[in-house]
Amino acid sequence: MNTAIQDRLLLLLREGHGRDEAIDWFRVALGLVYLAGLMTKETIDFKKVDRDYNRFIYHTLGKGHSIASVLQYMSGEKVMPVVESGRFMEAFQRHCPEVPAESIPFLLELNLGVAKNISGLDPAGPLADWIERKKTQTPQAGGQGTVQGI
Repeated sequence: MNTAIQDRLLLLLREGHGRDEAIDWFRVALGLVYLAGLMTKETIDFKKVDRDYNRFIYHTLGKGHSIASVLQYMSGEKVMPVVESGRFMEAFQRHCPEVPAESIPFLLELNLGVAKNISGLDPAGPLADWIERKKTQTPQAGGQGTVQGI
């Protein structure tokens, strides 16, 4: 993650209305950028990548937040108001153009798949339903790369 992306994520954070919405927007945007970065043919040094993300998260949100907590947040129902927000989607597209909006359902599905592998539970609920609806609306959405190292 470079400083330009960090600066754009901080700008997006400032567009949230109120502290809670701003933090939620930041979490989702950061998580999407992280997950999109996994779509590469290159081998990923997860320790280095996670350390860089965790440092940025700590400096932005403070103690108790990490990339793991961001991804966990993104696998639950609490993410729904963010992904269904037109204001968030417009701001995200403006500040994070390197992550195409049509890839968001795929990235969230990838995250749910990892959560399923960790917990052993099938993902079900509003987020899984939202992903399925989006997949039928845009069947061409999805990642072009592969995830290395998982």
